[in-house]
Amino acid sequence: MPYTPIVATLGYVLSPDRSEVLMIHRNARPDDQHLGKYNGLGGKMEPGEDIASCMQREILEEAGISCESMQLRGTLNWPGFGKQGEDWLGFIFVIDRYSGTPFTANPEGTLEWVALERLLTLPMWEGDRHFLPLVFDADPRPFHGVMPYKDGRMQSWSYTRL
Repeated sequence: MPYTPIVATLGYVLSPDRSEVLMIHRNARPDDQHLGKYNGLGGKMEPGEDIASCMQREILEEAGISCESMQLRGTLNWPGFGKQGEDWLGFIFVIDRYSGTPFTANPEGTLEWVALERLLTLPMWEGDRHFLPLVFDADPRPFHGVMPYKDGRMQSWSYTRL
């Protein structure tokens, strides 16, 4: 069977002093697979756009701000992550410069600035605690990870950096 993942972006917007990150607290829709969890911003790539344009569009739609500078920090393969066991392939970005004033909420939940040192204490997907340190570390090399899920639970985690 061919591998046909849902291709998506996941972005972490840094405050101008780089001490906080803009997170969404998914608390708006009772049927949300992510209900109650904090996450970065992003979503599915649309036909006709490249992955950077997808990230810019998602940040504008979800936070109301325009990306002026961003770096690809890694890629993640999430086999079995979707509601029906779909595979996801994510491109993880850090947005370190933007224009505009971020929304305080969107249809998925509340947007909150969170201190970086407090990030891993938030309710989030179990797997996020494994890759988030790589997103914000000083190593300039992107990481490339695989994190299989089954029945909503992370099964394993591995990554490479070259």
